[in-house]
Amino acid sequence: MNLAPASLPLAQAQTHGAPLPRMGDGADITTNDERRIGDSIARQLYRDPDYVDDPVVHSYVMGIWYPLKETSEQRGELSPELNERFAWEVLLGRDRSINAFALPGGFLGVHLGLVSAVATRDELASVLAHELSHVTQRHISRLIAQDKRSTPLMIGSMILGALAATKSPDAGMAMMMGGQALAVQNQLNFSRDMEREADRVGYSLMAPAGFAPAGFASMFERLQQANRINDNGSWPYLRSHPLTTERMADMQSRTQMLGQAGAAKPPTMEHTMVSSRARVLTRPGPDALRQWAALPASSGFAQQSPDQQAGALYAAIFGLMQLRELSAAEAMLPTLQALTQNDAAAQRQTLWLAAELALLRNQPQLALQKLEQLPPAPAAPHHNPEDERATLLLRAQAASMLRRSGDVTTTLQTWVSDHPHDAAAWQALARASRETGQPLRALRAEAEAFVAQYDYAAAVDRFKAGQQQAQRSGAQADHFEASIIDTRLREVQSLLREQTSQR
Repeated sequence: MNLAPASLPLAQAQTHGAPLPRMGDGADITTNDERRIGDSIARQLYRDPDYVDDPVVHSYVMGIWYPLKETSEQRGELSPELNERFAWEVLLGRDRSINAFALPGGFLGVHLGLVSAVATRDELASVLAHELSHVTQRHISRLIAQDKRSTPLMIGSMILGALAATKSPDAGMAMMMGGQALAVQNQLNFSRDMEREADRVGYSLMAPAGFAPAGFASMFERLQQANRINDNGSWPYLRSHPLTTERMADMQSRTQMLGQAGAAKPPTMEHTMVSSRARVLTRPGPDALRQWAALPASSGFAQQSPDQQAGALYAAIFGLMQLRELSAAEAMLPTLQALTQNDAAAQRQTLWLAAELALLRNQPQLALQKLEQLPPAPAAPHHNPEDERATLLLRAQAASMLRRSGDVTTTLQTWVSDHPHDAAAWQALARASRETGQPLRALRAEAEAFVAQYDYAAAVDRFKAGQQQAQRSGAQADHFEASIIDTRLREVQSLLREQTSQR
């Protein structure tokens, strides 16, 4: 099933001017229908044990996703209707396979294996640009519309089944429904024309969004190299996207035509560090973590470039933190701090890591000191709204450990007002509210965390608990919060009825 990034060839592309012509607009299925299908899939993915919300990696990925999306909007590829109605959420999966996939309704899945495998930020951007273009060009809606007999539930189940099959064929088949499984699966395979269109449109986004178009070329070469090796399942999209000589030649010629304007950029220190973090988060096992921890002391470490050294040190320290060998991790930290002190983006990564380590060592005050040392986020043409998310969540954890949650309650409240789909921030607000004697706000925040992950039944349960709490408190209840809970309960009950009707 073609839910992974294609083999990323280059077709004819342009980097400026009017939007490229489309194959069709997917009008046979409405944007609301597609969004409902996406919501049902996302709800299950958020429940998946492999779903991971790591603020550091997520912020890095969103720093690539947002510029591509904004550029798509500015160029007219992303229509105002899609921009308003689709989710535009990125879900990270702990899976070690190199994979990413567009889903109905503007959701994007990214495996940590992909983040750890790409050599540069531009290579990752090429995959995200390709998948974004599948959404903006309405490829998914056109595929869904091909079978009028399939219900949204069946389509959603088929997509979930195909995703499960990349991990376990037996699990995937168990989720596929009856005799229609093969037919629906075949219909969800992107055609070659769709792949070429996604390549062409995605490539046109790269330079205006601030990425080297050569990222497409180098990612394609990486796929070719992997294709020479027997596929062991770690590159799942190679099975559904065979590489062809024609596509490779086309990609190479397009890259050469751009000359210096499309030239590749070297890996950044920040990228090697985030890549190392993603690799550790895939839970490779104690033996691998110990092997990585030993690399900075190896004879070849001194011959590595500073970027490579930063990545190796990060993997060693973060791996030791997972092993709870905190003293050994702390002993390596000064070397990483010295190495990254002249690179603002890398320094931010180091300080976030140092704050995490301090929290693990039950030193919340030290964690706050590390966070105070953070340099401003590097200036960029496109603002990343999640630049400060890791800082906020780490600060909230430290404040809770110090029993000073009141210090962050207002900041968290402002954040969730601007980012209502941030479940982790709602959970942090719930904890802070409870610790500061605001039980109604805590219950509402717990409910909103479930809403953010489309679990409306659980959200209704928490809103009702809030109503009961208000009734028990009587005149002492926070009537403002109680009023909000009543309103939100009615709204979410309506969403739950709609969600239930689709089953």
